[in-house]
Amino acid sequence: MHDHGWIPTDIECLNVLNAADWNRFFSPGSIDALLAEHVWEHLTPSEGACAAALCFKYLRHGGYLRLAVPDGLHPDPHYREWVRAGGTGAGAHDHKVLYTCITFSALFEQVGFCCELLEYFDEQGIFHDKVWSIQDGTIRRSKRFDERNRDGQLHYTSIAMDAHKI
Repeated sequence: MHDHGWIPTDIECLNVLNAADWNRFFSPGSIDALLAEHVWEHLTPSEGACAAALCFKYLRHGGYLRLAVPDGLHPDPHYREWVRAGGTGAGAHDHKVLYTCITFSALFEQVGFCCELLEYFDEQGIFHDKVWSIQDGTIRRSKRFDERNRDGQLHYTSIAMDAHKI
C-alpha cells in the first residue's frame, strides 16, 4: 500500500546499498523526496551509513528523506522485545539494530543531513511528536496511523524523522 504520487520499490527493484541500482533510475541530485518506513533496522550500522550516503547523493538540495524505524527507547519492554534485533515480532528475525532518537539522527547527520525528529521517545520515556504532513510521506507505524494505538495508548510507535539535504 502506498500513497498517490509515490513510487513504491522493494529490494528486488532498488537495493538502497547498490549504487548501480540508483544509477539505473536516477541522476545524482535529482530526487525531491524519499520515504523509507522500517527499512534501516534491517541494515547493519555500516550498511545504514552507506545507504544514507547514497540517499544524500541522489536527493536534490532542499530534498528530504522521511524515515521510520522501531523505537529503542519505547518504555514498554514488550514492544522492545517485539522489535529488537532477533526479537519476537514479525520480521524482527532480520533486524540488525534497534535505534534510539539519538543514534538514528546521528547516523544521518554524519553524512550531511539536517535531521528533524517527528515522533520519538526520549531517554526519560517521554513521547514527543510534531504535526507532520501525510503529503510529505505517510508513516503508517506511527501514533496517528497505527491501529494498535486506537485505544489512546501508544502500543506501537516509531522513531519518525525527516532528514533534509540543505
